[in-house]
Amino acid sequence: MKTAAIICEFNPFHNGHKYLIDTVKKHHADAVVAIMSGSFVQRGDVAVVDKYQRALCALQNGCDLVVELPTVFAVSSAQDFAKGGVDIAKALNVDILCFGAEDSDTDTLIKTADILSETAFENKLREHLACGEYYPKAVHNAVADIAGDAYSQIVSKPNNTLAVEYIKALNNTGISPVAIKRKGADHDSEITSQTIASATHIRNLLFENKSYEQFTCMNIENYADISKLETAILYKLRTMQKEDFEILPDVQEGLHNRLFECSRSSNSLEELYSNIKTKRYTLARIRRIIISALLGITKDDRSKSAMYVRVLGMNDTGAKIIKNSSLPIIAKTKQDYDRLSIDAKKQFDIDVTASDIFSLALKDTSDFTNDFSAKIIKI
Repeated sequence: MKTAAIICEFNPFHNGHKYLIDTVKKHHADAVVAIMSGSFVQRGDVAVVDKYQRALCALQNGCDLVVELPTVFAVSSAQDFAKGGVDIAKALNVDILCFGAEDSDTDTLIKTADILSETAFENKLREHLACGEYYPKAVHNAVADIAGDAYSQIVSKPNNTLAVEYIKALNNTGISPVAIKRKGADHDSEITSQTIASATHIRNLLFENKSYEQFTCMNIENYADISKLETAILYKLRTMQKEDFEILPDVQEGLHNRLFECSRSSNSLEELYSNIKTKRYTLARIRRIIISALLGITKDDRSKSAMYVRVLGMNDTGAKIIKNSSLPIIAKTKQDYDRLSIDAKKQFDIDVTASDIFSLALKDTSDFTNDFSAKIIKI
């Protein structure tokens, strides 16, 4: 049996995701493992829908196994997001990693990954950042300096950027990368294509109480909105000292001073983001740092590898896949948790905290099951 992994968020699961899974099963693999973000996502936000609902939808639409990407990686940069997902893919002995990208030429993406791994790229990137360039533009220009416009255009597209990080993380794992061209709407686009729209557009429709049903098979009755956590986040930040900010992931070069000061002078999340943001630090990076502060994630937490495979849902094929995992499986949560190492328990505790806090962001906060009492989905 040939097995493919997809590192994903399904935030929410939509028709573009179904197209990706269908394509993988039609052309590349017999079984699909989804390694999915849980309660918080990479843009530094709560997931719009509970992870168990998203896992169920994924299983109903072609996935055989859905496992959770630990929160420490789910709310990290593209590089660490990819690393955490690949750690789990490797533990599950998958054959290929499939991903959607704006450019589906896998060989070109591999070459781009090689360029970004070179010392020459790092040196050029530092030069452009020293000139005060906005980080994504500095990456674009550094690649252009080394390899020309053809490759710099590759890294200017968001899903290509993540694809390149997947390929870098796959080095020496024995897992082959397979790029699949995205169909329809671009990442974060508000432009729709027949029945396919970006997850961003669907979330906006949901928040605006507009019809979204043509773009997703999910019936979203209860959704989460980070604005409900605004006071809790500001309170948390104002109780932190400068040294607490300094140990947060992605905080460097004196940013902890800015975080400390802005957290005490800002009266809303939007004001906070605006006050902290600079050309060097993107809005997404700032949001991820703030979420890390809320959840108590440190640089040390981020430096470790994934230490368990948390099963959210599976079918009979998925049950066979997890039998040969090289990492501990968490399925019967309390019993499996008790068998984890101290470091693995700490990593999982962050997932539990994330779920508990996520519940406060739901429209209906009573509709929530704690991680230790939730049962995995079996179909």
